Order: sequence, then structure tokens, then C-alpha cells
Amino acid sequence: MTTAGDIMHRGAQWIPAHETLDRAAQLMRDLNVGALPISDENERLCGILTDRDIVVGCVAMGHDPAKVTAGDLAQGTPRWVDSGADVSEVLHEMQGHQIRRLPVVQDKRLVGMISEADLAKHLSEDQIATWVESVYAKSR
Repeated sequence: MTTAGDIMHRGAQWIPAHETLDRAAQLMRDLNVGALPISDENERLCGILTDRDIVVGCVAMGHDPAKVTAGDLAQGTPRWVDSGADVSEVLHEMQGHQIRRLPVVQDKRLVGMISEADLAKHLSEDQIATWVESVYAKSR
């Protein structure tokens, strides 16, 4: 059985909800990622911030990224998967919620992220095709 822990990208880092978006952008640059899980004061997942969120939700609205926090852009119920979850559970979660990145948690701690690139490296062509159809064909 292939698990979320087997296919995830290790070394994911939180951005605390109180951190500003300019700091989030710097961290994304330093880590070479396009998304960061947002943590509350108890290091619990409270959202995901993407580079697009910063541009569309802050910069394009005329707001100052040095004054807007990651928590200000956290919306909805964050989705995640346990590191021991089977790949079918990962796909179900991502397809069911039409999401492209999924935090991986073990013992209530962030241990990694699963992205499109991770899926492409570890899944069959049929699994990828089904995922793409369900996430992209129905979105927006």
C-alpha cells in the first residue's frame, strides 16, 4: 500500500497566521514553493496561503502585504490527510474538494505537502488522468 507519507514532499513549513504576506512571499521564495499551510497559535492547520492568494487577495486589491496577515486570507475549512492514509484517500480528498495541494499531518504535526508534481511522480497515468479530470474540468 502506498501512503501519503510515501508520496509527499517532506520539509513543508507553516506560516503562522499572524505573519504578514510580505514575509509569506519571502518564505515561499526561500522554500521554492507556491503555497504554505497557515497555523494558528497552537500550530494547528487553519488554512493554506498560495502565491495567487497574495497577488489577487492583497496586491490587486490595493492592500499593503506588509500589513495584511496570512490569517486574514485564511478561508473555509482546511483539508489535510494523515501520513498513513492510502493514496486512494489522498485522491478522494483532493478530487472531492478540487484542491491541488494537500498538507500531510502526523501526530497533529505538519510533516509534508502533496502537490500535483508529487502525484505525477508516483501515480499511474490512469490515476493522474482521473485526478486532472475531476479537479480541473469542474473547477471555476
